[in-house]
Amino acid sequence: MHEMSMAMAVVGQVEEAAARAGGVTAVTSVRLRVGELAGVVPDALAFSFELACAGTLLEGADLATETVPGRARCGACAHEWAVGMPPQLCCPECGAPTSELLSGRELQIVSVRWEDGRTPDRTREPISEEH
Repeated sequence: MHEMSMAMAVVGQVEEAAARAGGVTAVTSVRLRVGELAGVVPDALAFSFELACAGTLLEGADLATETVPGRARCGACAHEWAVGMPPQLCCPECGAPTSELLSGRELQIVSVRWEDGRTPDRTREPISEEH
């Protein structure tokens, strides 16, 4: 179940960001952008996230995910299309195989909301790293 390793990586990155910010007492929410082609089962990710957060600053944090549709561009005719699930990887216009996936494989932390001693809660905008 790779969702657990993904969840642990997200928790680790958020903990690093909180340590750099200093004074963070708790993380209240994490919002992720997850590509539909990333092979992530949303319920498994939510379950894994809850387990990975236990005993950390993130314990009890809410997880919100936004699904990013898969899109591709044909190298032969430049047509763009939603690949869907299961993915259609040949161009619907000319039949050529996909040469470029534009989106759909993301796993990106979009925002983190936390509490610190200075303000009731603070949002940290994107920690841009894809997995």
